[in-house]
Amino acid sequence: MTESEVKADLRLCLQDARDALLWKLEGLPEYGVRRPMTPTGTNLLGLVKHLTGAEAAYFGETFGRPVEAPPLWIVGAAEPNADLWATADETREQIVGDYRRVCAHADVTIESLPLDAVGEVPWGPRHVVSLRRLLVHMVAETQRHVGHADIVRELVDGATGQRPGNDNMAPGDAAWWAEHRS
Repeated sequence: MTESEVKADLRLCLQDARDALLWKLEGLPEYGVRRPMTPTGTNLLGLVKHLTGAEAAYFGETFGRPVEAPPLWIVGAAEPNADLWATADETREQIVGDYRRVCAHADVTIESLPLDAVGEVPWGPRHVVSLRRLLVHMVAETQRHVGHADIVRELVDGATGQRPGNDNMAPGDAAWWAEHRS
C-alpha cells in the first residue's frame, strides 16, 4: 500500500468512529445526552467533549498547530474529569460544534503531514511520536469511547446499533432478550 492509501484507510476508520459517536446523541432530549449512566458518571455529551480535547491535543498541540478546545484533565490541564461532562452553560450545539471544528482542524494536520512526521506530546510515556502512531491511537481511542457511548445510549433509551439503519444485534424481542440475559 502507498502512504496515501494507508492514510486514507486510517482516516476512514477515524471518521467512521467520529460519525458513530455523534449518531449516539441523535433523537435524545437534553437530559438524555447529559445523564450520567454509570457509577463513574459516563454520559454521551461528556464523551464528545473528551474526544474534542484529545483530537486537539494530539493533532493540534503535538504538531505545533494548537486549536482551542476543552483541556484534558488527564494531562493536568483541568480539574479531575472536567472534560468528561458538560457544564450547565455548555450547550449540546456548542460541544458538538466544537468537536466538528476540532476534527476538521485535525483532518488538515493529517492531510498536510506525512505519516512519519514526528510530533511532541508533552505528557505521557511517549513524548516523540509519529503521525501514524497518533492516527492509530486516535482510531482506537475514539472507538473505545464509541463503545462506551453504545452502552450509555442503550441504558438511556434502549437504542442499539453500529450506525443508522443497522442495529448490529441478533434478532429477538424483549422477552427473548430477557430470557437470553437470564
